[in-house]
Amino acid sequence: MSALALIAFAGNSVLCRLALSDSVIHPASFTLIRLFSGALTLFLLVWLSNLAKGQAHRSLNRGWAAPIMLFAYAALFSFAYITLDTGVGALILFGSVQITMVLINLCKGNRLSGFECLGLLLACSGLVYLVFPELSKPSVIGFVMMSVAGIAWAAYTVLGQGSSNPLADTASNFIKSIPLAAILVLPFLDQLLISPFASEAVARAWLLAISSGAITSGLGYAIWYAALRNLNTSQAGVLQLLVPIIASIGGVLIAGELLTTRLVIASALTLGGIFIVMTTKNKAA
Repeated sequence: MSALALIAFAGNSVLCRLALSDSVIHPASFTLIRLFSGALTLFLLVWLSNLAKGQAHRSLNRGWAAPIMLFAYAALFSFAYITLDTGVGALILFGSVQITMVLINLCKGNRLSGFECLGLLLACSGLVYLVFPELSKPSVIGFVMMSVAGIAWAAYTVLGQGSSNPLADTASNFIKSIPLAAILVLPFLDQLLISPFASEAVARAWLLAISSGAITSGLGYAIWYAALRNLNTSQAGVLQLLVPIIASIGGVLIAGELLTTRLVIASALTLGGIFIVMTTKNKAA
């Protein structure tokens, strides 16, 4: 289950980068289409699930903290990918997620062992090694936005731990994020593409945004909320460091990006660090 969620996360990076690469769709438009598509898909799944169980539809009223974090992540994620490659963006995002979740874990009073610290240091060194050249380029704004997106996603992940109904909870989060996404597009109305039939390139961007929302976001995040029931905060954080590796491979295979020596070395360092942390956790268990 965790593997499916991680593949979905990587898919989001690839789909977003492909949709925004030609500048035919605005990041605000992409965010709104993505969240709306995810909300519609999840609402239908919850409705069908209740229908199959013979239950009446219940109002999805589960607070606003998670929807706000979901919106913040999705919006910053979209704007950041204007200037970042697929693999680099995913590395920044989940590096930020990992750091945030480690801090949350420490605030809860859980200390890391020496091997866990070594593994995290190794994994993060892989992120720094890959991202460092980008800091001297104009993408520093993208770096900052993606880092904040990672903090929002870490908060969303923590809020989802212990979810008793992952599908309904995720549906509620997506539905409540739509008004926020609608407000986001208001300053960019003169730049938005209303019709998906304006051109073949626009239709392709819309299809990518809908796929990102309905499949890799809506379904992927519901699966992630379900997987979180079997993961503690440290495990949830470190596992997500696999996403940049998957996204980088997707960027090379699908988006036509280059496979560089730096990316290979960074991936090896990150995977090695994850292996150390997960092995340490398993032995402790």
